[in-house]
Amino acid sequence: MPPATPSDRERLRVAVDATPLLGTPTGVGRFCGGVLGALAARGDVEVHAFAVTWRRRDRLPPLVPGGVEVRQRAMPARPLHLAWRHADVPPVEWFVGRADVVHGTNFVVPPTSRAARVVSVHDLSVLHFPELCDPATLGFPHMIRRAVAGGAWVHADSRFVADEVVAAFAIDPERVRTVHPGVAATRPVAPAPTRDELPGGARRYVLAVGTIEPRKDYPGLVRAFDAVADAHGDVALVIAGAEGWGAAAFRDALASARHSARVRTLGYSSERDLARWLAGAEVLAFPSLYEGFGFPPLEAMAAGVPVVATTAGSVPEVVGDAASLVAPRDVDALAGALVGLLGDAEARAALAAKGRRRVARFTWEACGDGMAALYADAARAR
Repeated sequence: MPPATPSDRERLRVAVDATPLLGTPTGVGRFCGGVLGALAARGDVEVHAFAVTWRRRDRLPPLVPGGVEVRQRAMPARPLHLAWRHADVPPVEWFVGRADVVHGTNFVVPPTSRAARVVSVHDLSVLHFPELCDPATLGFPHMIRRAVAGGAWVHADSRFVADEVVAAFAIDPERVRTVHPGVAATRPVAPAPTRDELPGGARRYVLAVGTIEPRKDYPGLVRAFDAVADAHGDVALVIAGAEGWGAAAFRDALASARHSARVRTLGYSSERDLARWLAGAEVLAFPSLYEGFGFPPLEAMAAGVPVVATTAGSVPEVVGDAASLVAPRDVDALAGALVGLLGDAEARAALAAKGRRRVARFTWEACGDGMAALYADAARAR
């Protein structure tokens, strides 16, 4: 006989803000889609999605995973966010109906009349790099403080961010829960890029993935690549990421690089294109200055690509001993690690094997387990 399924009365009704699924996919969007799919597969959670938007609300239903119902009235984003910044009205139940828990997936959780609240804080870059944030993002700390003061629980992607949240917002550590996101298993992809797609007649390439912005330190990577290119004349550098704030520093570094002809920037890459470039990479470089989680190293590990990364933020927690780690901003150390791996096929294979074992820990099923436990605790404490 199949296992018994909890009755509707026993199942938690959870309303999840799926607004990050709209528009260009981001790391928060991947988290949102992954956690919705994991929750929909469970028997103890009844999950509904909503989007805080007036014009784009009809675009959400085809974007949510199967088993997730979209249930809401139209929600005008600008007036609602303005109201929620200063008051606890209107409660979100006016728009989404009854819920036991409301989960704000992107730093903001709406006020509720009865439901418990959970807010995801993916990083605190707004506190570390406020000069790189737009006005809406600069308001996140205020919204987090209001939510915490009103009894909201906090979900953090890493223990590193959880500790930062406790210190920054003076919240009871018992109400801050670390639940790592998952990483999808690799799927068959189109053939890896050919030599014709590589710059400067290269046969191999180092790949970097992420928005071109100061905290990713791509200028430092370009400087390190000059040394890499000196040592390995067959290697190119490929950067997959849209230009963000502070991209001028990257362009300046590229303009002064001795081997700029062997650097290719792809801009924003679709999931399919990114999978192609991962499939053919010799090494993934992740020279970040700050990370709250960091999907690219784990995605590279899932594709069997060895990783060189920095010890910034949550990165050591996420990659463990399955990556070659260097200090942030240490261009010489970054170049040395890349040169060494590119020249040692056995070391690359050994690191790739460690990576496959490491990434196996990060499943969406485990993420769903952790989020469901957090929802249950928040609902009981309400």
